[in-house]
Amino acid sequence: MVYKKLKDIPEFLARDHTHLKEVLNPSNDILALNYSLAYAYLNVGEQSLPHSLMHSETYYILEGNGEIHLDEKSLVIEKGDIIYVPENVKQYVINKGKINLAFLCIVSPPWTPDIEIIKD
Repeated sequence: MVYKKLKDIPEFLARDHTHLKEVLNPSNDILALNYSLAYAYLNVGEQSLPHSLMHSETYYILEGNGEIHLDEKSLVIEKGDIIYVPENVKQYVINKGKINLAFLCIVSPPWTPDIEIIKD
């Protein structure tokens, strides 16, 4: 069993400029998982850098609203939305709301820094 409090998980600024807390990752936790789970957020007016992952990623929007850009498409996102992003898709998120845009990121296979490619 693993039990954590989100407030106790260290936060860092990811390479794509998203504020991130790794909730579950087999690289950090002694767990046999085929995915990783992170809590992420963007402050009002912030956006992540265009990037892609060599693995698939699923976003679950917890609060706030904004846009997600996937290759040449853009979608308005808000609390309760779920977005599946296949591997190697150029993506970035913009907070266009009046509160933090918070979301969960599920990456399968698990996220490691070397699978993230920052785009121009």
